[in-house]
Amino acid sequence: MRHSPLVLAASYLLLCALATLEPSWLARADPLAADPLAAQLGSSGEHWLGTDQLGRDIFSRVIHGARYSLSISAAAIVIAALFGTVAGLIAGLARGWLDELITRLLDVVSSFPDLLLALMLISFTGPGTFNLIVALGVASIPRFARVVRSQTFVVMESGYVEQARTFGLTFPVLVWRHVLPHAVAQVPILATLGLGGAIIGTAGLSFLGMGPQPPTAEWGLMLAEGRNYLYNAWWIAVWPGIAITLTVMSVSALGRYWQARFEGREYS
Repeated sequence: MRHSPLVLAASYLLLCALATLEPSWLARADPLAADPLAAQLGSSGEHWLGTDQLGRDIFSRVIHGARYSLSISAAAIVIAALFGTVAGLIAGLARGWLDELITRLLDVVSSFPDLLLALMLISFTGPGTFNLIVALGVASIPRFARVVRSQTFVVMESGYVEQARTFGLTFPVLVWRHVLPHAVAQVPILATLGLGGAIIGTAGLSFLGMGPQPPTAEWGLMLAEGRNYLYNAWWIAVWPGIAITLTVMSVSALGRYWQARFEGREYS
């Protein structure tokens, strides 16, 4: 019972994963099929969450929207984790001018809020799913690079690394066997915590028209389409908003739990 919220969060994320991999198992209706005669209908047995301004089934669009929203967010975090790990590892191992150069570049990127930096990058590259992924990934690189860099410093000064050097291990083997596993130990936790922010960033930029374009069923885009109908058909925007909120809360809860376990303290 003490961890029941975590069980609920994990169960919800499993449903989100299923919706991302095979949404047709959860929603049979075509998310793009319009029916003007059924526009803006409330909840019913045929349309569980109602229909939008074009008569499309909102339940089906929310389920299929998970594929875009979560895939974009996860891809952005993967890019940030990979490039951040490489940059942090190089900076931690190289020291000197190369470390200073990488650190200053990270400072420049970190000086902008993630969402603002992603918006600036997309303004140069243009809207689209791929550009959205790259922009969000680049904006999140510093948080991974700084942690990996600091951990690399600690590991390189540890006693077992010094002992491994005395045994004659070559530098690449030393890095692969002893430095890298410890330097990236916190990366999965950071990725989990960062996924919630990436989901919000994806929805926010899609809301502004910088991500997938209509008629794609994506949560942020659905919010943008439904904002003009809040008075007479509130469900068009509310349900994708609830999906975003529950997903971010679930991811954040699991991330904080794993962080607490990693640090050896009780999760509360």
